[in-house]
Amino acid sequence: MAQLTKVHGSQNQFFLLDQTTLSTALTDDELITLSRQITDPNTGILGGADGLLVVNDSQHDETLGQMRVINADGSEASMCGNGLRTVARYLAEKHDETHFAVETLTADLAVSAEGEFAPGVPAYSVEISPVRFNREALPFENLGTETLIDEAVPAFIPDLTFTSVAVPNPHLISFVSAAVLNSDALAKLGTELNGTNPYFPDGVNVNFAEILGHNELFVRTFERGVGFTNACGTGMSATSLAFAMTHPEAADFETPMTIYNPGGKVQTKVHHTDSQYWIDLVGNATETHHIEVAESALHQANVTAETTAITATDEEAAYQEFVAGLPRVSELQL
Repeated sequence: MAQLTKVHGSQNQFFLLDQTTLSTALTDDELITLSRQITDPNTGILGGADGLLVVNDSQHDETLGQMRVINADGSEASMCGNGLRTVARYLAEKHDETHFAVETLTADLAVSAEGEFAPGVPAYSVEISPVRFNREALPFENLGTETLIDEAVPAFIPDLTFTSVAVPNPHLISFVSAAVLNSDALAKLGTELNGTNPYFPDGVNVNFAEILGHNELFVRTFERGVGFTNACGTGMSATSLAFAMTHPEAADFETPMTIYNPGGKVQTKVHHTDSQYWIDLVGNATETHHIEVAESALHQANVTAETTAITATDEEAAYQEFVAGLPRVSELQL
């Protein structure tokens, strides 16, 4: 029997599959089909998920494994900060290590165990990089600029300013009022920019953030390939960077920030050295269910209640207790 694990970071939910334990690894086409099946709330299990995290061996020095991220629609993400925390935990426990690197699509990223956010809520720190602002890295077109940093774009939404950054996933960020955050503006813009449009030909993750206080934000993300999620790790990281760059009176480099999201909270720290930026993202890495399934069912994308044996952990109860104690999250959640 093969093993899957249902995991989440800030309620950004995934199924984790370690292909190194299989007799035969799934092909790319099989991974795409499996992700679409298992993440769908109607055809999968446990209410579906936002994506599939795939763990492979890595041939890179000083890495314990490779992470691939297959979105719910079958597309592949360059990176996933919330997912990387759960992969970091899986590899840390598998290899009995606390500080190491994980290979992702574009970079080998440092990860480390960070104790607990709260009783029963293990936390991990992951590096978010590389950071790029140039038009080609995102990419974007027809905006009349080579970079987009705190600029008005009337074609998007009048009276708002936008910053765009790749970390390496592409993100578009705007700091907004509570009224705008609670309106349908993010849904409309996210849908527009992730369909056929003249600005972001490959789509883009769209983040709206409300400034709550010094080094404190609430971030909501319309995620490329997924839609609304409870949290987006690279989105909160990119938004933290934009916060420090465009609101120096309210945000600091090299200082922990508290970032609330509909699924809970994370901490970030933005670094800037020798014209390079990177972000540390610290948050929960929760395992909610362990799933036994025949390897043939994975290859056939037939992971259902009838083909699996599912065991729940007690970690979700601990996480929900943690979230219930967070100040202001209950009234900020959408």
